[in-house]
Amino acid sequence: MKDVDEWITVKQLHKKGVSIRGIAKELQVSRNTVRKLLRSSTRPNYTRESYKTKIDEYKEQIKIWYLDPSYSFIGTRIHEELLTLGYEGSISPIYRYLATLRQEKIKISSKATVRVETPPGDQAQFDWAHYTVLINNSPNTIYCFSLVLASSRLKVMACSLKMDGPAVYKAIEELYFQLGGITVELLIDNPKTLVTEHLEGKQPKYARDALLLATHLGVELNACMPYRARTKGKVERPFNYLEEHFIKGNSFESMTDLNQRLKLFLNKWNHKLHSTTKRIPYEAFQEEKESLLPLPNKRLCLRQLEPRKVSLDSFVSIKSKKYSVPVKYVEQTVYYSLSYGYLIEIYSKEDELIAEYELTIDKAHVNKTDEHYAAIENKVSKSIPEIKRLMISTFYNGELYFTAASKILDQPSYHARKILQLVELYPVDHIEKVIAYCLDKDIYSFEDIKDILKRKYFEIILSGESQKDVEMLEDKDNQVIRALDYYELEGAIDEMCQ
Repeated sequence: MKDVDEWITVKQLHKKGVSIRGIAKELQVSRNTVRKLLRSSTRPNYTRESYKTKIDEYKEQIKIWYLDPSYSFIGTRIHEELLTLGYEGSISPIYRYLATLRQEKIKISSKATVRVETPPGDQAQFDWAHYTVLINNSPNTIYCFSLVLASSRLKVMACSLKMDGPAVYKAIEELYFQLGGITVELLIDNPKTLVTEHLEGKQPKYARDALLLATHLGVELNACMPYRARTKGKVERPFNYLEEHFIKGNSFESMTDLNQRLKLFLNKWNHKLHSTTKRIPYEAFQEEKESLLPLPNKRLCLRQLEPRKVSLDSFVSIKSKKYSVPVKYVEQTVYYSLSYGYLIEIYSKEDELIAEYELTIDKAHVNKTDEHYAAIENKVSKSIPEIKRLMISTFYNGELYFTAASKILDQPSYHARKILQLVELYPVDHIEKVIAYCLDKDIYSFEDIKDILKRKYFEIILSGESQKDVEMLEDKDNQVIRALDYYELEGAIDEMCQ
């Protein structure tokens, strides 16, 4: 039988006086069909006989694979999967069934996602975002790398001026070291620095250096499906909060200043109640950190290191600027790398980090760290006027010593400098008493003062003290009982005077 449109047409033509033969000829149907349509007082309701197909037993599984956003398989992928389940038919019935599901698929938002909560220590999510910020009164594009623990939601971040492979690898390693442990899995997006190929329905291919880093850390990389970055929403969503509450309206003196203030901001943020977990991330982390895997013993160096010879004044030259290193590396070759586009890291030949600096803008600037010179530092100046001023300001009878010693000694400043060095070994008030004793005995030479320290130190410092204090330092035979550290001090004096 024909459809409703034919039934209406037959009724209208017959009403106009057209014969059954004429209607049959016009519609190219049989006269019996015309008669049946005319006899029918209600519009026909035709049903098509259904036939069993080879995909009937698989329809529920096909529906899941096609409609569930976590799968969203296309027809060819569904056909491949069905073949593994024993399906023996062609792909055509699959396409016909998918056509009946298409309207239902449209009703489901392509962004629909099932929230997944992972156990402590299982997963961290890594990503980055870029912002424009004022650094030293100049607008700069910076990249903020973020690592979020999926269970506790604890966040750690680092900012860079570059977003290349070395910056990404360094950030992943540095942020894990900030956490103090490694997760079993690291969920990432599909940037070329980490993933070289990720075709739909195929396992991803990771970059060689990414695999080296993952092996070194002991973490397994897991790239989310292409164009479904929301799979790692735990690390995506915080970027908007960071922009609104930290980036906007702020300016920074340097990249170092930016990263230091970012850590302070994150500390406060990690102590706020999380809207999803209803827990404070920092408190939840105290439980999760017990489940983290241990850190490797050393950092993995995936950076290109440049050699530099250390000068006699313990500096290396990098991009026309000078940077100090510990003096024990003088005349040795050290190595440096430029990380994040601004951070100079200097390493020894044993791959030990010995100095860090921010790349300076001022070409004439010399970057010196005083601690690098501690091993050769003259803690008492050799300048004669400075020695005299220091002697007078340190000891109440320092001026008296200089006046009297100048009449006896050829170089009173030499002896005064040695006396000032004693402050490293003895309390100032004890040296005061020794100087007073020596002045009273007309003793000015440091060698003689050192001899007095060895023989009469306790006698001098306890003069005027109670009898009980003195008796504590004498035995039955009236021999002086010295504390063990006395002999350490005596050795230190001898070493200092050599």
